[in-house]
Amino acid sequence: MIRIKEVVSKSDLKKFVTFPFSLYKDSPYWVPPLIRDEMETFDRKKNPVFEHAEAWFFLAYKNGKVAGRIAAMINWIEVNEQKIRKMRFGWFDFIDDPEVSEALLAKAAELGKAHNLEFMEGPVGFSNLDKVGVLVEGFDHIGTMVTWYNYPYYQSHYERLGFVKEKGYDESKFPRSNVDPALFQRVNELIKKRYGLREMNFKKTSDIMPWVDKMFDLFNDTYARLSSFVPITPVQKAYFKKKYIGFINPEYIKFIVDASDQIIAFAIVMPSYSEALQKARGKLFPFGWYHLLKARKESKDAIFYLIGILPEYQNKGVTSIIFNEYHETFEEKGVEMCYRTPELEDNIPIKQLWKHFNPEVYKKRRTYKKAL
Repeated sequence: MIRIKEVVSKSDLKKFVTFPFSLYKDSPYWVPPLIRDEMETFDRKKNPVFEHAEAWFFLAYKNGKVAGRIAAMINWIEVNEQKIRKMRFGWFDFIDDPEVSEALLAKAAELGKAHNLEFMEGPVGFSNLDKVGVLVEGFDHIGTMVTWYNYPYYQSHYERLGFVKEKGYDESKFPRSNVDPALFQRVNELIKKRYGLREMNFKKTSDIMPWVDKMFDLFNDTYARLSSFVPITPVQKAYFKKKYIGFINPEYIKFIVDASDQIIAFAIVMPSYSEALQKARGKLFPFGWYHLLKARKESKDAIFYLIGILPEYQNKGVTSIIFNEYHETFEEKGVEMCYRTPELEDNIPIKQLWKHFNPEVYKKRRTYKKAL
């Protein structure tokens, strides 16, 4: 018999966060999060997303042991302002037992119906900066700190319960040796001269901080057209600034500004922390911090996390400036492989952007949807 228990105490939340550590203990591909960071993500007093969102967390027990978990979320900006009556669910993990997955999803559906929502979709997070999508191809590749990993059986559980594909996402990679700098080096100077643009590079994180709020404003402007987009609020900007910017090498953050020093484009790349996080086993102390610091300095893998360009500057060659700056930085750092985080499979402009680098799609994800 399956018993579902709502997470109400800190000890229950710890079980919720650490369940994947036992589920994936034998997987060489799963990348554990930092337990402290996960606990903070779900802390209603610390994560500002709870100013406009609600969440419920559930554990499934079988024979007295935790057998699954799920987070059910409502983003009220999405529901009330965008008129998208969606019940979100994510952080959805379970043993290969249909009764467990069915019981957990039924709990999320129950909440959705109680709030007069029309459908449920997942796995997703609270916002566009959270992880997204269940892995459906590429199970034999190591994960990243910004994606979920799962076993192949997850997909069949969704489909057995009548969920249908809602969105598809591709993850791709290419060796830096695929990059021919001649493709953008000449165009780079022409574009800067034509539009009065210049690049901004950084050596210290403290120099980036005064620009971060403007960067998030540009992020909102850039991605507003996506159907799944929920804008970042001012209080979330401060939260993400504190939580994430320090993780990123300052030289891996690039801004392009116009003649008035207004940001018209930005890009964020991260070193790969995957192997370091596996060694850390969810903890910064006693040695986790050392593995992360070493990866920050020495990783030869670079993950393209975000690129944002003001709509009026899109399709004007601005990416040639961005790619030129990264080419020089990667050459200096000895980067060997470039990876891209999940991108909507029907985002043709993005595919066109990267085509000259001959990327290989090595993972596929999707979200699933079901009417309530």
